[in-house]
Amino acid sequence: MPLFATAVVRWQKKYGRHNLPWQQDNDAYKVWLSEIMLQQTQVTAVIPYYLNFLRRFPTLAVLARAHESSVLAAWSGLGYYARARNLHAAAKQMLRDGIPQDAAGWQALPGVGKSTAAAVAVFVNNERCAILDGNVKRVLARTHLCDELINTAAGEEALWQIANAQLPAKRAKQDIRAYTQGLMDLGANCCRPKQPLCAQCPLTAHCLAYQSDVVADYPKRRQAAAKKEKTAHFVLIRAQSNDNKETLLLQKQASKGIWGGLWSLPLYANGKDHWQQLVGAPLTAEGTSSFTHTFTHFRLTATVSHYRCTVSSVPLVALAPPLRWCNKSLSLALPAPIKTLLQQC
Repeated sequence: MPLFATAVVRWQKKYGRHNLPWQQDNDAYKVWLSEIMLQQTQVTAVIPYYLNFLRRFPTLAVLARAHESSVLAAWSGLGYYARARNLHAAAKQMLRDGIPQDAAGWQALPGVGKSTAAAVAVFVNNERCAILDGNVKRVLARTHLCDELINTAAGEEALWQIANAQLPAKRAKQDIRAYTQGLMDLGANCCRPKQPLCAQCPLTAHCLAYQSDVVADYPKRRQAAAKKEKTAHFVLIRAQSNDNKETLLLQKQASKGIWGGLWSLPLYANGKDHWQQLVGAPLTAEGTSSFTHTFTHFRLTATVSHYRCTVSSVPLVALAPPLRWCNKSLSLALPAPIKTLLQQC
């Protein structure tokens, strides 16, 4: 086995992570679910969502047969909601066609890219294939002094070549799981973006950036464009009945978009008169609030106009979809900033 891979495997077996919830068996459903959740999300944030998700959808069949709204509700707050919709679609596909048996089969599922497919195939099927998530890119770029910009096609290709070249030898296939997990663990715990713990890293003898004292200069990446600024004006309408029952007006978002399929506050749009006529009761202004939320490509600054109306009883008159009166249990799939706002009201 190449010395690079040997060092990673030995370190992982002694110092790596072994007690993560999805490491307790090689169940394909659990491994696949964890890898989807871990896309662009840190382990500490994923664990409570993963455990809650499994309580609600303990098997692939239960997930596949669930309503999309239930899946989105369980995902609410984890972000990147296209992952949840793809997860649901992939579960249906696997229930129909069977669970994939190799990386190529996993990659054919909705929402599963090349690196995610490889990771699942490694942990489930012990398949010898390379991964290239964000942490691994950083480790390989530093150890091999890769001067390509890692967020470009050329940089991606260069790192895939390195990743494939450093795999444990075929005769050492039994170590592929420890090697793969070891690269992830090194990137998360030693080879950190800032203040890397080089003194604790098993790869210093193989790390060209460390030997040249330029660790802080790698990986190299194309400077991200400044995030665009967007604004929105929402309306929050609460109706209270004479017996003190309260309900909120929410709107389901279209399937495609930043909050696709989730429930959110309606846009203020046509003003107070429009909403007053729609709910069929006088609205009393209760002030405004605001929040900001950062997405991948832009930052949203939102203003929320608060209104209250008093009605004889709830629920109120039925509204045409996508509008709906909802109680304050907040059990629906809500975007994190909207859920936080409602909890504070």
